[in-house]
Amino acid sequence: MPVRYFPALFVALWATGFIGARYAMPYMEPFLFLAARFAIAGAILGIWVVLAGNNWPSKRGAMHAIIAGCLIHGAYLGAVFWAIHKGLPAGMSALVVGLQPLITALIAGVTLGEKIQPRHWTGLAVGFIGVAMVLWPKLSISADGITPATVGASVFSVIAISAGTVWQKRFVGQIDLKAGTTLQYLGAMIVMVIMTLIFETHQIIWSGSLVFAMFWLVVVLSIGAVLLLMILINQGAVSKVASLFYLVPGVTALMAYVLFGETLTLFQLVGMGIATLGVALSTGGQSRRATLPSR
Repeated sequence: MPVRYFPALFVALWATGFIGARYAMPYMEPFLFLAARFAIAGAILGIWVVLAGNNWPSKRGAMHAIIAGCLIHGAYLGAVFWAIHKGLPAGMSALVVGLQPLITALIAGVTLGEKIQPRHWTGLAVGFIGVAMVLWPKLSISADGITPATVGASVFSVIAISAGTVWQKRFVGQIDLKAGTTLQYLGAMIVMVIMTLIFETHQIIWSGSLVFAMFWLVVVLSIGAVLLLMILINQGAVSKVASLFYLVPGVTALMAYVLFGETLTLFQLVGMGIATLGVALSTGGQSRRATLPSR
C-alpha cells in the first residue's frame, strides 16, 4: 500500500478502538482488560521480532521505548478508561483528549524545535472546533461523574499521550519498529498490572463480545494501528501527525451510527467537515514523497 494512504488507514483503524471498548467494558474491568491486551500484543510482536531476526535495542534504547509505552499506551488509555468508568461522560472525556494535537504541538516546539507556522496553528484551532461540534450532542449535562479526580485523570491522559508522542519521536525513532513497539507494550502492561492490583476486583464475565473485542483491539489496534502510528511519527513532524486525531471522533460517530444506530445530526456532519479542514491546514506542506523509515 502506498505510504500516502497510511494517515487515512490509521484514522479508520484508530476510530474502531472506541467501538471495541464499548463491546468489552461491560464484561471486564478496564485496567485488567488493558493489561491482558498489552500482554497478548507484546507477546505476538515479540515472537515476530525473533522469527524475523530483527535486532533488539540497547539497554538505553529499550528504556526509552518502555517509557514511551508507559505514556502513549499505559497512562493515556488507563486514565481515559478509569475516568469513564468512574462516571465522567465519554463525550467530555473525548473533548478533553481533543486538546492533544495542540498540546503535542506546544511540547514538540519546545523540546524538538519544530516550527509551527501560523497556518498550522490555525488548522489546529479549527480542528478542535470541528471536534467540539461532533462531540457536542454527546456531552451529558449530568454532573455526577464530573469530579476533580475524573477531570484530572482526563487532563493527565492527554498530557501523557502528547509527551509520549514527542518522546517516541526524539528517543525511539531509530529503534527497530517491531522491537520498539514490543517494549512499549511491556512498559504499558507493567503500569496496568500495578493499577489493576491496587484498584480492581479482577472479575471477568466471559462472552463472545469480550473475546471479539480483545481480538480486534489486539490485532487491529495494538498491532496494526499502533505500528502505523509509529511509522507516521518517525517519518513526519509530530505536530502534523497529532492533528490526525481530530478526524477520529467523526469517524467513530459514523461507525456508531452504522453499528449501534446512534444519532448523527447535520451539526455533527458540519463539524466533521470543519475538523477535516483543520487537519488539511495543519498538515499542509508535508512532503508527498515520504518514504518508510529504514529498518
